[in-house]
Amino acid sequence: MENRVYNFAAGPSMLADEVLIQLKEELFNYNGTGMSVMEMSHRSKLYLDIFNETKNDLKKLMNIPDEYEIFFMHGGATGTFASVPMNLLKNKADYIVTGNFSKKAAQEAEKYGEVKVIYDGKDNNYSKIPSLDELEFDDCDYVHLCANNTIYGTEWKEFPDTGNIPLVADMSSDILSRRINVSDFGLIYAGAQKNMGIAGLSVVIIRSDLIKEPNPVTPSILSYELTRKNDSMLNTPSTYSIYVLGKVLKWLLDLGGLEEIERRNIEKANLLYDYLDNQDFYRPHADKGSRSNMNVTFTTPDPDLDSLFASKAAENGLLNLKGHRLVGGIRASIYNAMPIDGVRKLVDFMNDFAKENR
Repeated sequence: MENRVYNFAAGPSMLADEVLIQLKEELFNYNGTGMSVMEMSHRSKLYLDIFNETKNDLKKLMNIPDEYEIFFMHGGATGTFASVPMNLLKNKADYIVTGNFSKKAAQEAEKYGEVKVIYDGKDNNYSKIPSLDELEFDDCDYVHLCANNTIYGTEWKEFPDTGNIPLVADMSSDILSRRINVSDFGLIYAGAQKNMGIAGLSVVIIRSDLIKEPNPVTPSILSYELTRKNDSMLNTPSTYSIYVLGKVLKWLLDLGGLEEIERRNIEKANLLYDYLDNQDFYRPHADKGSRSNMNVTFTTPDPDLDSLFASKAAENGLLNLKGHRLVGGIRASIYNAMPIDGVRKLVDFMNDFAKENR
């Protein structure tokens, strides 16, 4: 696309050109209706076809078993920080804190019941994921973790086996980036604006037997019981966000599914990490065994150079590389839609910047 830049933002993130072209073509006239999907009634047959096809494509792409429900909800992942304990927490829950958002999820859950933080990586500045033998689970209602930590650039490579305790995973920043076994989880949730589409939508995938009467204080809009009963339409859903998700799912299916996008993501991440590991100017934040394939975090030798790096990169069409304020430095988010040419251009820029600023 003409005048497109490489957008390394952590979210909302870039969309694939193929998806944007379809959105543009259908913006004013979807399927010969003479109107935009944004203007459609969510109860109309035409929109329900979009809704149901999107749900079916997600099920197909992730190989979601029949005993799981798919919800399209409001509030993003932050809203789900509350809806998970409101619906699942009866006595106690274990939380594994590996970054900012898993910490926020634990703090939110404390409002609704007993929470035990069984691991907190603050002492290592959230630079690594715990080994499985570091974790001991209590007799609890569920165990919660964040699969990928956008701020610190770490990612779970192997998930813990919690036995009969449901494992709940916030996959906001790596869902659809790799193959997973959905049956290993009781509940998976994700905000859509990183790998699934645009902001305004939260996707919840939950094993049906976990849907029970929620905490009495639960707002109707956050009740999984009511969400299932009303097929995610207790009120008007985020119609356009769901439609965009559907386009993203079709794009991934056409590419060859999660196997192919996982291959591409590994190739992109390896290209960037291989460069980082074979030079002495930049310093990666995450430990090697915990590195994220979605968010690559590193620093230059000086905070002032970090700022200069981000500004100079922007001048070269490499946008939104400034690190999060909690970590500083540089953060390159290389989600599904980032082409490998964008990573190649970034590595070339990094190499030139290092030579000029030693």
